[in-house]
Amino acid sequence: MNYDAILVVSFGGPESKEEVIPFLENVLRGRNIPRERMLTVAEHYYHFEGKSPINQQTRELIAALETELERNGPKLPCYWGNRNWHPLLPETLQKMKQDGIRRAVGFVTSAYSSYSGCRQYREDIARAQSEVGPGAPEVDKLRPFFNHPAFLEATVERVRDALQAIPTNARQNIQVVYTAHSIPVSMANTCDYVKQLEEVRRLVSEELEQKNDALVYQSRSGAPGQPWLGPDILEYLRRVKAEKLASAVVLAPISFVSDHMEVLYDLDVEARQLCDALALPMTRAKTVGVHPKF
Repeated sequence: MNYDAILVVSFGGPESKEEVIPFLENVLRGRNIPRERMLTVAEHYYHFEGKSPINQQTRELIAALETELERNGPKLPCYWGNRNWHPLLPETLQKMKQDGIRRAVGFVTSAYSSYSGCRQYREDIARAQSEVGPGAPEVDKLRPFFNHPAFLEATVERVRDALQAIPTNARQNIQVVYTAHSIPVSMANTCDYVKQLEEVRRLVSEELEQKNDALVYQSRSGAPGQPWLGPDILEYLRRVKAEKLASAVVLAPISFVSDHMEVLYDLDVEARQLCDALALPMTRAKTVGVHPKF
């Protein structure tokens, strides 16, 4: 094995109200997003005192990984760099260079293929290497792991737990609604993102013997006239109620490895409020996070 470190790469998130605007400005840099839209999204963070759970879940993931490496090897040091908030990738690669790390295997907390979920991470790593300059460590990114048995097993368990949490009197016809972060249709047409999501949906539902399911999308952004993947989660929940497609729903955010603001606000706040208004029983499956099987 030719690696001398593991680099965990994540999206990053703010951990206080003061960090929210600088974080969002980092995320949106170079994109033509109106400031009013950014301030609207900032309110989602302020709803949770400005703290996204993603950094803490990444710390827990790294701690679990370090324990596993210490117990079973290989005994490699772990480093952590984010795309959009501290610890930022250039800072981390600089530290790796100072520590004499020459080549690392990169684990990105995004399971699927798409520009924003795969290639953009590669670009950010390359940009950070350029900033560090000569001697910056090489980083070989691991493949998308959407169909890795451990990821699927952990997802099945999360969805099973959520199914069991539905009240007994609402279990006649539960629908599992798999949710994924929407992306522009033009981007989806150039990658296997939807195909991979459909495969996870099929494999998880087959394992759970769940015949009533659907794949929907959430967290749409961008210009109103630009086509994005749908149906939107809120529109779909209204349809479930109107057409009596289910007695209850389980929302399973399969495109998210850990909780962050899209999960907390879009599902735990907006979708839950809508389900309450519709009198549609709902539970939300946990993201995989630090699952023993994953």
